[in-house]
Amino acid sequence: MALQEKLESQGNWLFRRRSLLPLAVLLAGIWVLLFTVRTVGTVFSTVLPYWQVYECLCLAVSLAGTWIRIYTVGHTPVGTSGRNTAGQVADSLNTTGIYSVVRHPLYLGNFLMWLGIALLTCNIGFVTAFILGYWIYYERIMYAEEQFLRRKFGDTYLHWAEQTPAFLSRFNRFKPSGLPFSWKKVAKKEKNGVFALFLLFSLFDFIVAW
Repeated sequence: MALQEKLESQGNWLFRRRSLLPLAVLLAGIWVLLFTVRTVGTVFSTVLPYWQVYECLCLAVSLAGTWIRIYTVGHTPVGTSGRNTAGQVADSLNTTGIYSVVRHPLYLGNFLMWLGIALLTCNIGFVTAFILGYWIYYERIMYAEEQFLRRKFGDTYLHWAEQTPAFLSRFNRFKPSGLPFSWKKVAKKEKNGVFALFLLFSLFDFIVAW
């Protein structure tokens, strides 16, 4: 199998199982936090006197990711940007709103949400491993998605992709979305994620206190 087809195949396989990554990060993060708080001389020892401030900074990072997801989902048409796992879905190509500044805003939002949680471990090695693991994991998913969009929308997709970064936003190219913001869609698709975020921060805070 040629490398191009192999990467796409891996991306589609990981796409169908992308809900497993947060669970793996969570379990690893809890183990690392328990190890870090019991080890003298770690970053945690320095952070502990300012734990509440540090925790708020981590929460701000995660909430930034949550806001990106909420803004993205609230302005997207039906048939795109869902939580589907069976396969790629795109009834239309999103090129306005947040999609005018970044091609994969939902994955950017996910990264920031989980980065905030990873930072709670106060373990530089774990945070670095998380960033590298997320990059390798989602790079293949993004590759598979873009291959799908390229086949379906052709030159329209290629022109948009040439103008829009994949992950690092280019805010000077922002174009307002032509769709009204839907809180109903946000509540339906994002309520579980928001609830899980605050639940996890409470769990990590409890572990530190214990």
